Amino acid sequence: MKILIVEDEARSARRLERLIRRLLPEVERLYVEQGLAEGLRRLADDSVDLLLLDLNLSGKDGFEAVRDGVSRAFHTIVVSAHVDRAVEAFEYGVLDFVPKPVMEPRLRIALDRFRGAEPTERSTRHLIVRRSGSLKRVRVSEVLRVEASGHYSALHLASGRTEFHDKPLDRLIEILPRSFIRAHRSHIVNLDETLTLRPLGGGRYKLRMSDGTELPVGRTRVQSVKERLERGRAGS
Repeated sequence: MKILIVEDEARSARRLERLIRRLLPEVERLYVEQGLAEGLRRLADDSVDLLLLDLNLSGKDGFEAVRDGVSRAFHTIVVSAHVDRAVEAFEYGVLDFVPKPVMEPRLRIALDRFRGAEPTERSTRHLIVRRSGSLKRVRVSEVLRVEASGHYSALHLASGRTEFHDKPLDRLIEILPRSFIRAHRSHIVNLDETLTLRPLGGGRYKLRMSDGTELPVGRTRVQSVKERLERGRAGS
């Protein structure tokens, strides 16, 4: 496991480093960069699993790194005193926002979310994708379904367009809103865009989406998909 801290206050960086080593003893490499440019270079040169990012880096806005980070395969946790920007950060798909001064119990919750031990409500409204050397914003409300595509995820949109996200399905599902569910090892679906669950016999099922696409449902996921669809209809 590789973790990068981007924090320009040396004291805060040292405290974060100590806490992470205590709370995540399995970490293999822990990098610390003080400047935004240095942090971005580290991200470009080395693959990491988790980025902990301050928003005010020597007067520079760390949201440049937020937008870049959330488009990539790793998760991002913002660590900042600017709690007024927490909503904006969550809307862009960060895993968590830890306010300063950092308290160990609150950081533990964020790291448990990173390890999948602590569920959280997700308010992601945008996904950032990399296209033609630039970053593009995709509204989550436009996403009908997500399909595994090698190490990437293909976002199938209501417009008929397909965009590719660097995060694999396992990490993308952790930041998508609750209306999205893993229906198959290769498919995430937006239940708001799901019409019917159709039995095929032999315990096999397919989901019909609003764009007419039919997708397989994993045998071990059939019951959870049924329950989620029933709860959605009961609430409508």
